[in-house]
Amino acid sequence: MFYQEIPYFTGDKIKIVKAKDKRFNKKNAQFFISTMMKSFSSFSWGSSSFNVNIIKNQKITLPISKNGEIDFEFMESFITELEAERIVKLEAYLSATGLKNYTLTSEEQLVLDNFESIEWKSFNLEKLFGKSTRGRRLKSADRISGTLPFVTAGETDEGISAFIGNDVNIFSENTTTIDMFGSAKYRNYKYGGDDHIAIVHTENLPKLASIFVTTAIHKSSYNGQFNYGRNFYAKDADVLNISLPIKQQEPDYAKMETIISAIQKLVIKDVVLYANKKLDATKSVVNKKVLKK
Repeated sequence: MFYQEIPYFTGDKIKIVKAKDKRFNKKNAQFFISTMMKSFSSFSWGSSSFNVNIIKNQKITLPISKNGEIDFEFMESFITELEAERIVKLEAYLSATGLKNYTLTSEEQLVLDNFESIEWKSFNLEKLFGKSTRGRRLKSADRISGTLPFVTAGETDEGISAFIGNDVNIFSENTTTIDMFGSAKYRNYKYGGDDHIAIVHTENLPKLASIFVTTAIHKSSYNGQFNYGRNFYAKDADVLNISLPIKQQEPDYAKMETIISAIQKLVIKDVVLYANKKLDATKSVVNKKVLKK
């Protein structure tokens, strides 16, 4: 469910709900959506068709005022406070991780400006990082609850299917996993992996260079040739070739770091500006309340 701010067109599989009350707006819409999603959570692929009649007959729970009417003011205030709380946490995270700085250095700007002229070369994965390691099977019934992320095939939660306490082979952070479908992911934490996971040992690379290599691996391995009938294994990783920027015919890991750093700043810039804007708005509201007191 999504709130639509602007006019739009959609297909017949989408149902549109319009509020009769004029007090309905973007802010309190988020409250409505959360309670509606909870009420309609039983519907999924394979379940009975979701239709207009079901929506008409569905009941949702909403806060009410003393006179028994829907309390729009409370909903808007609640969402505003919740948003402010999340923005403060985002601000703290951006500051702690150093992501708040989105200004490109001269080196980063230069590598972006000259990106088209970068020289590339194909390299074999095994020759770069040694033989890849295959995880070991651990049935769901045999998993003991714990704190170690256990990686399996899939995109949901980055492939982490459980947190375990079993005595398994623990793989290092700053490595790359490739699942049975050829999907590569960078891991910045220690983890375990099942037999549908191949681990590429990029741990000796600088972090940003390792992220770049993961992207290059994904481009080569996730191309549609691997599926349930033809799984990707560690032996496939060993014969995989990836394209990397070079300097004197060798991988230019320093340049890879600079490229990823620049892209990271470009991506995070709008997030930082949004967080700053929201924080300023929140401070303004708080200051007004203080002045009123």
